[in-house]
Amino acid sequence: MALTPNDVDRFEASRPRLEAIAYRLLGSASEAEDAVQETFLRWQAADIGHIRVPEAWLTKVLTNLCLNQLASARARRETYVGRWLPEPLLAGDPMLGPADTAEQRESVSYAVLVLLERLSPDERAVYVLREAFDYPHREIAGILDISEAASQQILHRARKHVADGRARSEIDEAAARRVVAEFLTAATSGRTEPLVRLLTEDVVSVGDGGGKVPARAKAFEGALAVAKFLRGLFVPAKAKRDLVGGSPALYATTANGGPALVAVVDGRVVGVMCLEITAEGIAAFRNQVNPDKLERAALRWAATEHGDPLLHAF
Repeated sequence: MALTPNDVDRFEASRPRLEAIAYRLLGSASEAEDAVQETFLRWQAADIGHIRVPEAWLTKVLTNLCLNQLASARARRETYVGRWLPEPLLAGDPMLGPADTAEQRESVSYAVLVLLERLSPDERAVYVLREAFDYPHREIAGILDISEAASQQILHRARKHVADGRARSEIDEAAARRVVAEFLTAATSGRTEPLVRLLTEDVVSVGDGGGKVPARAKAFEGALAVAKFLRGLFVPAKAKRDLVGGSPALYATTANGGPALVAVVDGRVVGVMCLEITAEGIAAFRNQVNPDKLERAALRWAATEHGDPLLHAF
């Protein structure tokens, strides 16, 4: 059945919310876009005149598409080369979705997206719909075809899993930039001690190259090990410049609401390092260098002003 202009407008009005839900569920902007496009095709094929609440119908279709995608993604990630990390989104990206409450901001933070990978698909769906979009359990139950009591129990489990692995505190954008600048100063000092002072005792550092860019599959753990790795990472070397095509300009910014370091070569984003900050110091470095997961960040970077780089690496 052909869609009327009004039908298309109704869908487009829901697109930002649908994309934000899908991104939180999948951890991938490209997969989120695909899921929303498939939802549009289902909308196009539906008997829209019999759909009483379009928003609820669209959310149900999208969520179930994402649940199917998560099931297949788990199998794919077992054969993924190296460590799998979510796709980072830079400040201002509309796919980040609502950010009015602490729960909404936290649900899209890079640290929580990593933790959500521990959840079952149903746990992830309930957590996202409730924490980020404030859906009542009655509606979540309808979307997932479960009871309200089951939805409440699933949320309780999901919150516990996330809370057990979370040690994040919120900081504003200006503070995030200061943290990144302080970290870079320490990392390029040539000494380990200044870095160790910025880190928590159980800090971790991990990278995702997707088999396309070298990235250590096993995480570095502990302040001294991470500090030594980061110090070496910023030591100039021709091999590093050859690998990325030049000397990267390093910028302080935010990704997924937290402090981040963006590496750019000739206008091309070649890496995004997300820092997890706690009251005790920097608790994690998660470095995304897989070019497939930097495409959206690169588009966002090219479309925004970002000032002068803090320095040029290598």
